[in-house]
Amino acid sequence: MDWFHASNCRRNGVWVLSTVDDKGNKALGGGIMKRQSPQQQGITNYFDVKSVQEYSAKVEQLGGKVISPKMPVPGVGYIAICTDTENNTFGIFEADQTAK
Repeated sequence: MDWFHASNCRRNGVWVLSTVDDKGNKALGGGIMKRQSPQQQGITNYFDVKSVQEYSAKVEQLGGKVISPKMPVPGVGYIAICTDTENNTFGIFEADQTAK
């Protein structure tokens, strides 16, 4: 994977990063944005999922909590913010360019 071959663009206040592997195929991606509130601590890692709704239910079935339910990121997709059983925060992300 070539991290130095990342394409960067800014969408809705988020710097979106994408990488390619040695064959030019899409690889890892992510984003960086400002803290959303003064209470926000550390970083939030997001995991790509097929359905935020489905995986929110799985988080709760496995003992975690959904602290911010599914919300749109217009033109990008949907996210939800969760905590695991040890109170670590993470996000789940569903790509959908039609999100409003």
